[in-house]
Amino acid sequence: MTSAAVEILGLGLGILGWVGVILACGLPMWQVSAFIDVNIVVAQTIWEGLWMNCVVQSTGQMQCKVYDSILALSPEVQAGRALTVIVALLGLVALMVTVVGAQCTNCIRPGKMKSRIVIAGGAIYILCGVLVLIPLCWFANIVISDFYDPTVPSSQKREMGAALYIGWAATALLLFGGCLICCCSCSQRDETSFPVKYSAPRRPTSNGEYDKKNYV
Repeated sequence: MTSAAVEILGLGLGILGWVGVILACGLPMWQVSAFIDVNIVVAQTIWEGLWMNCVVQSTGQMQCKVYDSILALSPEVQAGRALTVIVALLGLVALMVTVVGAQCTNCIRPGKMKSRIVIAGGAIYILCGVLVLIPLCWFANIVISDFYDPTVPSSQKREMGAALYIGWAATALLLFGGCLICCCSCSQRDETSFPVKYSAPRRPTSNGEYDKKNYV
């Protein structure tokens, strides 16, 4: 597979990861009700996300409410909001930077500057993956700790929702795509960094011998 194809593959994975982060950010299923002990059969399911919480009835009816106050939110929710929004914006920047420096575009002439721009785009994708991993692991740690804490009532215990798994998958795509972009650009720069030597064609002189100045 050529370096350009690998670069396009990395860009595609980065875009998928970026979309996955936006999807995970908007979904209210970061924490869901845990059906244990006396809560095995319930009439409603509670979803809790970064922006709202939802109550799903057994009949299929769902009611969602946006959080009223930002300052009243828990620290993990506030950090999750901030980091996911930052990642969404950085993902857009990474997309534009990578497209500008990609081999398949002519925005910049081929050279070291073009490779550096692509490497910067891949590094931003990697940074996005690291940043979005923080709230995901923070939420997962809180959910697991509360689940095994005997002092927490069974009705308040939660399980990890689908948004966390989508976020982890998006993180893997961002990291892998960013690494592909950086590695491909670095290898391309190494290949083009060697000086190319040209030798002048040998032309015979009037006496039939080759002039020594034609040799390099």
